[in-house]
Amino acid sequence: MAVAAIEKDVSIRDQVSAEEWKTRVDLACAYRLIAHYYVSDLTYNHLSARVPGEDGTILIKPYDIMFEEVTASNLLKYDCDGNPITAGAPKLKGGGLIIHAGLLKERTDINVVFHTHTEANMGVSSQKWGLLTVNQHAMRFHNRIAYHEFKGFEFNLFMRAPLLRDIEGYKVALLRNHGSLVLGDTIPEAFVMHHFLEFACRGQIAALSAGYENLNFPDEEACEFAANQVAKEGEGLVGGKDWPACLRMAERLFPEFRE
Repeated sequence: MAVAAIEKDVSIRDQVSAEEWKTRVDLACAYRLIAHYYVSDLTYNHLSARVPGEDGTILIKPYDIMFEEVTASNLLKYDCDGNPITAGAPKLKGGGLIIHAGLLKERTDINVVFHTHTEANMGVSSQKWGLLTVNQHAMRFHNRIAYHEFKGFEFNLFMRAPLLRDIEGYKVALLRNHGSLVLGDTIPEAFVMHHFLEFACRGQIAALSAGYENLNFPDEEACEFAANQVAKEGEGLVGGKDWPACLRMAERLFPEFRE
């Protein structure tokens, strides 16, 4: 599908479809709220989304700005090979190319990719037992989380295939000694899943202050039952009621995200 280049000196909203503009607004909101809550790793990490109605195109923040600077208009548009569609944008590289463009190119079952480094998810990703079922937020990920071993920074294209292999069939992963990866069909789904993963990791770090030997673990039956409860509730627990509240919060705190 042919995609027209996006001119940076003309109103972005006037150049894109209503569906793309909504995706831009939602993605900018997610960037701002994640920065507000818990992520501030300078200019690193990305949230990305497939452009509705355009095969093989994605939206992602510029590599040199922080999450808290993202707006609907300054998101950049690329094809899944990392070539810029936004005029003047540099070629995509690093995690933007290996992780985000790679996953959105190969995983046709998802439309959104969140990759973050937080104290909590880096901490849990570095623990040999991974995410433990020691709090109810962790229950939704019971037997539903993948792990990918650290093999270096995502600078090289050959690192994409092992990542794709390790997380095949999963929407949530901890990248060992690194951070988290959350995939979704929609931005609200990915945002809420990322939020609960972050809180599950925080809860685990807090609980371990008492020592692993003092932790209480619900039995396997209870954990699987809880995970299935969440799955059956569907949209209501993956953004259905939370996302409108998130948009209202963003509008109160930093209304310029819609610009």
